[in-house]
Amino acid sequence: MAAEVKKKISAASARSHTRHSKPKSQSSSTFSSGIFMKFLLVFFTALLAWAYQAVCPPAPNKVGPPDGLSITTPRIKLRDGRYLSYKEFGVPKDSAKYKIIFVHGFDCLKHYAVIATSVSPALIEDLGIYIVSFDRPGYGESDPDPKQTSKSLALDTEELADQLELGSKFYVVGYSMGGKAIWSYLKYIPHRLAGAALIAPVVNFWWPNLPSNLSQQAFSKLFLQDQWSLRVAHYLPSLTYWWNTQKWFPSLTIIAHSPDILSRQDIELVPIFTAGRAAVEEQVRQQGEYESLHRDLNIGFGTWEFDPTEIENPFPENEGSVHIWQGDEDIIVDVTLQRYIAQQHPWINYHELTGAGHMFPYADGNSDAILKALLLGQS
Repeated sequence: MAAEVKKKISAASARSHTRHSKPKSQSSSTFSSGIFMKFLLVFFTALLAWAYQAVCPPAPNKVGPPDGLSITTPRIKLRDGRYLSYKEFGVPKDSAKYKIIFVHGFDCLKHYAVIATSVSPALIEDLGIYIVSFDRPGYGESDPDPKQTSKSLALDTEELADQLELGSKFYVVGYSMGGKAIWSYLKYIPHRLAGAALIAPVVNFWWPNLPSNLSQQAFSKLFLQDQWSLRVAHYLPSLTYWWNTQKWFPSLTIIAHSPDILSRQDIELVPIFTAGRAAVEEQVRQQGEYESLHRDLNIGFGTWEFDPTEIENPFPENEGSVHIWQGDEDIIVDVTLQRYIAQQHPWINYHELTGAGHMFPYADGNSDAILKALLLGQS
């Protein structure tokens, strides 16, 4: 009997051992699964943190006292507390017959006022021309405007004119991306304009009234990397900073200062275009590329509040004039779109220069011709 009892205990012990071994295996599996889930959570959290840092631009560098970048030219204080930096050219303001506000282009600043630096001094003196150029928000020494729109820039410019006491009316001239800005002046402050000139103005491929076949044809002429950069600026503006700073794909050619965007004439004009810029070149992006270049792209190629093809003639009594100047070999701004826009506005004086690229205002005599047409009505 003792043997039988021993046998039974052994069997029970064996069953007990079997029952205990199963939960141990399940516990080990659960533990491993928990570790894996925690690893995934940490991994995705780190990935999101990296993505957020990559997408979010750094804070801009501060301009001005007490601990910001130095100020080298005068500034005015705007209605919202921001400062706008400007530079004056030509004859003294008080004795000037013609007063012009110049708007600089992409990746530029107030010092690059081509109609002031390339025009003949004799014309400035003979006609009595005063020119003021300003750093657009986020460029040079002008504070950035986180709420900047096409309309806000027009209002900034109007306030600049008022604080400098330029009078009830003044002329405006814009070059490239600055030429694009002139459309907002014609839309929002036409009553303040004596005349306007758009020099190789940038065209937004997504303006609603542009024929899709024309805009697509012009867009397809861009370098592939530029097509992607502009798509991001238009459709995913929050990723513009990341796209133009990441290293996987090439960014916008003009940001990289690629020579591929230069026409035959542009190459010849490069020495004139770059002359004297070394001393101020670092000021262009000194507040950060996002506040200068990338915000410029988002506004220029984003969804506009209006369509320039619908703007009405600001001078119905011919008391002023509007001019568009365009080179037919411009690689940066397509001539076919410019022709179409000019055709929609019979009141615009359209000047197309044969063999000219994007830098044609720097060619001998062209800035003189632009000012004579604007101020004197000479063709």
